[in-house]
This record gives sequence, structure tokens and C-alpha cells, in this order.
Amino acid sequence: MCNFAWGKNTPNVMIDNREEIFPLVDETGKVTGKATRGECHSGTKLLHPVVHLHVFNNKGEVYLQKRPEWKDIQPGKWDTAVGGHIDYGETPEAALMREVREELGITDFTPKYMGKYVFESAVERELVYVHSTVYEGEISPSSEELDGGRFWSMEEITASMGKDILTPNFEGEFTRFFLNRVCRQ
Repeated sequence: MCNFAWGKNTPNVMIDNREEIFPLVDETGKVTGKATRGECHSGTKLLHPVVHLHVFNNKGEVYLQKRPEWKDIQPGKWDTAVGGHIDYGETPEAALMREVREELGITDFTPKYMGKYVFESAVERELVYVHSTVYEGEISPSSEELDGGRFWSMEEITASMGKDILTPNFEGEFTRFFLNRVCRQ
């Protein structure tokens, strides 16, 4: 399912669907209510869940996606291979499988659960379920949802940190879960 709409005044420009319904959760992941994407991304700090997948290859490189310019959060920056909101009524596991299929066209992978944490920015709060996988198959980034992607070496990632190239949530999450650990599983 694509979670975006065409702009009213600019018919060839996609925008995020601000009416999409997200579950609201507490810090353990228990659903406490629901709200729209627009409400969750407007500075209300309503805690809503997301899934992330970090895709490594056998060389220890990490696949990053390029966020399109039309995204409402962090447009044009490089980010976690897969990141997406959990739909209301959906489990984190089902959301992960759906998002990986939609964003990268991958269906045959084994995710490893790394943990969860609360990410907070100026406009939102997310409960992030972090996963990783080692994958050597074909990756087909969605031309509707992404501006492409590629594998990055650890050196490229560390050299890009703090330079407004990568999303702040990727930088913090990658440092927390992977940078000082062995990246191969």
C-alpha cells in the first residue's frame, strides 16, 4: 500500500497522506489510541510506532535509501534502508515485511530484532523497532517511494555523519546499534 497522495495544486508531485491513521502507543508498544499522520507529524509529539531494517551485505556495507524531496520528514537525505509506519491494527512484524516488500522489493530475508527505542525530533516522537539482515539478492528500490539507494562502506557513513547528508535518526540509531559492533551476523 502506498501511503502518499497527489498534491492538489501540483498534480505531478506526490505528498505524504496526512490523513493516514497511525496507532498511538506507550513506550512499551501497547496501543493507547490512534491519530492521523498530520497530527503525529505536527509537533504534538504523539508517540507512534515505526519499523526500521538495516540491510548489510557480506562485505559489511550498509544499504541506505535516498528520501524523496516530497517527504514531509527529512526530504532529500540518506536514511535507513527501510523505514515505515506501522498501520493501525498491524503488528510490527507484519509492518516490517510489508515495508521491505514495498520499498525494496525484498521478500526472502531473515530479520534479526535488535531492539526498540524512542526517537524524538522537533516535530514527532516515534517508537522505533530496529531490525537488521544480511542480504545478497537483488534490491529494487521503489521509484514511487524512494529516490534510489546504494550500499555504503563504514568509512563513507562515518565521514558523512554530522554533515546534513544522513538523517539524524539514522545517525543516532546506527551509532547506537551498529557502529561499535561487528556488523556481520
